[in-house]
Amino acid sequence: MAITRPKGTNDIMPDEMKLWHYMENIMREICQTYGYHEIRTPMFENTELFQRGVGETSDIVEKEMYTFQDKGKRSITLRPEGTASVVRAFVENRDYAEAQPTKYYYQGPMFRYSRPQAGRYRQFNQFGVEALGSKDPAIDAEVITLCMEFFERLGLKQLELHINSVGCKKCRPVHKQALKDYLTPHFDELCDTCKKRFDTNPLRIFDCKSDTCQAIVKNAPTITSCLCEECEDHLAELKSLLDASKIQYILDENLVRGLDYYTKTAFEIMVSDIGAQSSIGGGGRYDSLVEEVGGPDMPGIGFAVGLERTLLSMKAQEVPILDDLSQSVFIAAVSIAEKVPAYQLMQALRKEGIAAEMEVMGRSLKAQFKYANKQGFSHVVTVGDEEVKNMIYPLKDMKKKEERRLGVEEMIHTLKEEA
Repeated sequence: MAITRPKGTNDIMPDEMKLWHYMENIMREICQTYGYHEIRTPMFENTELFQRGVGETSDIVEKEMYTFQDKGKRSITLRPEGTASVVRAFVENRDYAEAQPTKYYYQGPMFRYSRPQAGRYRQFNQFGVEALGSKDPAIDAEVITLCMEFFERLGLKQLELHINSVGCKKCRPVHKQALKDYLTPHFDELCDTCKKRFDTNPLRIFDCKSDTCQAIVKNAPTITSCLCEECEDHLAELKSLLDASKIQYILDENLVRGLDYYTKTAFEIMVSDIGAQSSIGGGGRYDSLVEEVGGPDMPGIGFAVGLERTLLSMKAQEVPILDDLSQSVFIAAVSIAEKVPAYQLMQALRKEGIAAEMEVMGRSLKAQFKYANKQGFSHVVTVGDEEVKNMIYPLKDMKKKEERRLGVEEMIHTLKEEA
């Protein structure tokens, strides 16, 4: 029996990689424009990082982490999200001692043991940014704008930005008590998970997927009704900055996000065409996380985007992918006798940075052209006895269906000029 990939994983084959490269190139261009620098952290961390950073009452820590004991009897966890690892690296490498803010971006695989479904895998890829060191609402607006611009540059439509404030250490206890007072008469109706969180983190009921819990919480006091003056001012300034940038948003008072480290700003970007998995990105402020993982008292904000979900949405909306403008040339040899000159021509093109391949399967000339067309080569060069003698080769543009006869130097110049 053939060995298959583990449940909840997927293979990204070459045909689909061009979509991934398209996303990744846009991601890098935008991040560089905004002054963010790439960071790469280990795919596994000490389990304590996520217990302290993400929060022991979160679904991720309670149900979804891939945790194991290594040969040194250390508890190790495959990273379920990127923020805690980035903050740990920020603290461990003492980047907090440099001039602030520090702005990172990252992209890579994350791991969560959850029920696989469309756009959700147990190994999945995230793109995220983290801005550390500033408590100014302007950095919140920048992070949100960057996230929105990423989706817009990809060509996605029907986007909805939801924002909220989840308060801070001063005002969240006030809301927690008001919420518990409201929920107490309904306690027996709550799902088992919400009952368990009633004392530790009742705010998470707003994020519960149970229809019963959602019906109960519909008229519950929201965090925005209990915000302290500092959090109210922060939210008001964020809204004014988004308004000034003409970024439309919905103030969603039930938005709390699924991770325990969020403070003040929380946001989510929704798209209306992928069913239940309608959130394709989101994030928020985490003003206590740096201190929680052993650093100084320093604020931060960031977001993460699920790239598989984003790709699913792009396909659902039939977003046109811009063609790769680089040239690719297939060298079609008329017979075995032209193999050496065909190889020499291929290498001459490659040395000039032009992607080139040659026939290695012994196909007829007609079959070679058919293959080149199917594989998406931009040009085909035919190498036959006459071409080798005269050092002049027919270069066919596969899109325009036009053919020119050129020498090698002229061919290289033409391909570079048209790239």
